[in-house]
Amino acid sequence: MKIFKFFIFLFLTGYTTYAQKYELGEVTKEELAQKRHPSDSTAPAAILFSKGVTYMDLSERDGFTLVTEVDMKIKIYTKEGYAWANKAVSYYQSDNGDENVYFKKATTYNLVDGKVEKTKLKSEGEFDEEISKFYRQKKITMPDVKEGSIVEYHYEIRSPFTSIFPEWRFQESIPVNYSEYTTRIPEYYTFNPVFRGYLVPKVNRTRVNKKFTYTSSTRSKNNNYSAKTNYSTSEIDYTENVVTYIIENAPMLKGERFVNNIDNYTSSIEHELTMTQYPNETVKSYSHTWEDLAKTIYKNDDFGGELKKTNYFENDVDALIAGVTSPEEKIAILFGYVRDRMNWNDYYGYTCHDGIKQAYKNKTGNIAEINLMLTAMLNYAGLEANPVLVTTRSSKIALYPNRSAFNYVITSVELNGGIILLDASSKAALPNIRPIRSLNWEGRLIKKDGTSYAIGMLPQFNSKETVTIIGEISEDGVISGKARDQYFDYHAYVFRESYGGANQDSYLENLEKRYDGIEINDYTVAYDDFKKPVTEEYSFIHNNVTDVIGDKIYINPLLFFTDDENPFKQEKREYPIDFVFPTQYRYMINLKIPEGYQVESLPESLAIGMEDNIGSFKFTIQAQNNQIQLIAISDINYASVSPSYYTVLKDFYQKMVEKQAEKIVLTKKI
Repeated sequence: MKIFKFFIFLFLTGYTTYAQKYELGEVTKEELAQKRHPSDSTAPAAILFSKGVTYMDLSERDGFTLVTEVDMKIKIYTKEGYAWANKAVSYYQSDNGDENVYFKKATTYNLVDGKVEKTKLKSEGEFDEEISKFYRQKKITMPDVKEGSIVEYHYEIRSPFTSIFPEWRFQESIPVNYSEYTTRIPEYYTFNPVFRGYLVPKVNRTRVNKKFTYTSSTRSKNNNYSAKTNYSTSEIDYTENVVTYIIENAPMLKGERFVNNIDNYTSSIEHELTMTQYPNETVKSYSHTWEDLAKTIYKNDDFGGELKKTNYFENDVDALIAGVTSPEEKIAILFGYVRDRMNWNDYYGYTCHDGIKQAYKNKTGNIAEINLMLTAMLNYAGLEANPVLVTTRSSKIALYPNRSAFNYVITSVELNGGIILLDASSKAALPNIRPIRSLNWEGRLIKKDGTSYAIGMLPQFNSKETVTIIGEISEDGVISGKARDQYFDYHAYVFRESYGGANQDSYLENLEKRYDGIEINDYTVAYDDFKKPVTEEYSFIHNNVTDVIGDKIYINPLLFFTDDENPFKQEKREYPIDFVFPTQYRYMINLKIPEGYQVESLPESLAIGMEDNIGSFKFTIQAQNNQIQLIAISDINYASVSPSYYTVLKDFYQKMVEKQAEKIVLTKKI
């Protein structure tokens, strides 16, 4: 009987799943009336279903065309979810062929006076924008969106590039109730599915027989020498391999602190073309390597061709390095010249748009134009410089070689057995101190002889921030004194990029908000000399880091620099912990005890370290005469830490927080 009931359960479950329809236009009052998502009340919106299919459409004129059709139905719960009522789809256009995107059936549904009200998308809600030289995007903004609305739309992507399937995402930053993706691939193509993320889809595979009928014509002459066209039809029979992937009830991706790019861990599928075999033709393999891809990119006229051009800068460079023999000095001079002369136009890309010569003239260019220009100048100056292809932090790391694997390029110089990495697109950059956007896993260094190899993009050295405080404590617990904060390497870069040249009053207002209870005076900052660290100096009065209770004063040992919360709260971690760059924070604090008081107790000194030299924390405190001296140093020695160390890291931070929570206790002398 138990076995019988089990099979009945399976039958009913299967029947329910089969009976569930996921079609546009099927919107109910119950769906519109729903106020919160059933499994996550915090969700601002939810994808009720997403269905996609990618197939190859065969025609006599064009052969196979890759077509992707998508149906999407989304529920909006709160104002924070309004952005999900908009959609942007990027597409590729070049001399080798154009992709096209079409939106259809775009409708907003609302419940008005107990009735379902429809509002269709009009032409003014659809836009087409340029992203870069080869990419555009089609966007829609759905009308009449409110809390409680449901929006749905259908779009189609038609592409002549049958080797490149679009990525399908099963998971988003909002819940996805049902996601289904189907591929229908003719037998002539073999693709390798590549998965990301931690959710495993259900997979169903079938084969379908297809038939294509085409017309051919021949011309013949009769005895009167007049031409006649004869038409005949033929058929091609082939098999289509159909694979459907389904994931139900995918939870929303909730951002964790210290995550690089959540898209790297989002459940999704991509397809890599590995082989084709057309009728009466031999097998052709497409299993390219990263080196193959790099060679192809170098041969591109907008990449390698631009590196050959030098006549536009030769006179300027000759004047800049006249009499200079030191390679290090040449690098510094030419890097500084390009960085200060050129202005980035906010476009990424590893190929040039208007060309290096035009960019040099206009003093404005995209990433490729600025950094390939620098590469060419360094080579002209007799240095061994090569471009390095990079994937930015805002883009996913490619899982296999393809044309969109890289979207950025920087410069490298080989010197004294090492490599210096350069990116002149930021006014705050220095040799080996690059914009944060390019600090992402591995790049690909490519040379003109066709060789290439992977090179790490993450910094290997600790960037330091050093804080020095000399202050005194008053009887009422107010602490006053002078502070000096010095930023080195990437800390200096971040300061220059974020705050350099900013309105000082606005900056100080934000600083006082960060250090709640502080009053800052006599503020000065020096950040223009790139050979020195950025240095802030100011006087301060702070009334929120002590407690006066009776005849005792309780003091936070790190004053307003105290970390009172562990940033790692989750029980487990699935993603690597991304610190961007290795860091060291050093605090040196000297406090004068008020007259009539003495030290009753101090926190104990502490020195802890994590396994495999991931990081360390040293806390040393002592009292001498009427002074308290504290030195606290924390080090994180890696830019990225494996999630397998999460428990160790969480425990390490907890011990740091607990140590900083211990108080210095002063008591009145008897």
